Amino acid sequence: MQKENLKNKIREASEKVRATNPLAPSITNTVTINFVANAQLAVGGSAAMFYLPDEGETGAQIGGAFYINAGTFFPVYKETLPATAKKLHELNKPWVLDPVALGIGSLRTEMIMAFKDFPPAIVRGNASEIITVAKLWGLLSDTSAKGAKGVESSDSVESAKEAAKILAKFIKGAVAVSGKEDLVTDGETVVFSKGGSPFMEKITGAGCSLGGVCAVYAAVTDPFTAALAATQHYNIAGTRAHKKSKAPGTFQVKFIDELYLATPKDIANNPFEIV
Repeated sequence: MQKENLKNKIREASEKVRATNPLAPSITNTVTINFVANAQLAVGGSAAMFYLPDEGETGAQIGGAFYINAGTFFPVYKETLPATAKKLHELNKPWVLDPVALGIGSLRTEMIMAFKDFPPAIVRGNASEIITVAKLWGLLSDTSAKGAKGVESSDSVESAKEAAKILAKFIKGAVAVSGKEDLVTDGETVVFSKGGSPFMEKITGAGCSLGGVCAVYAAVTDPFTAALAATQHYNIAGTRAHKKSKAPGTFQVKFIDELYLATPKDIANNPFEIV
């Protein structure tokens, strides 16, 4: 019954996104801006990209949700990111954090630490990033997990399960861990979403754009449903695009197409397992 309930929530969220075209602004990785925006548009949302402190605060006011990606950093982000997160907190607006490349430079770590006071509704990252955020925020004692030192994960999704659950409980939201099988949790329920494609590792921005799509869904539903619906949407699109592609370049184009073509029923019925 729980699985059918989740399927119904995913389907309803997808239908609402397509019906309402929610705006989910972003401060995101400059390497992947185009991919993030196109993915948000393909699933039925609206996109807007910001850099400056006052722009971030304005985006917080006009958007239904917001996406912050800690990828490529600029000095101005020392002002922009905390100001935007604070405004989102004041407005009680959901936002998604993608803690990309933790461990590279002190500013990135400083910003992630600052977000603890204005926590996101969803954290999305690879296993190492999720473990590292939980450690930085003092939620997780030292483990055998290696943690993040760049953009690639050195830990398995399974090894991040407890960190993800603890982090989700702290933010009173959801955590999505990307890998060969993606994990999504609200701190109690843990779901493994299946599908996707090996080509996702051969293009820039698959994870970043998923964060942006999580924000689109967060504008219309609760954090756990949003994170799971976005992940399911990505996995069904990835599976279908892979079947039509022979190489990464073709896959990227087909993937955007399949994000657009996937129906709410398709998304809800993509294989997943509750553990």
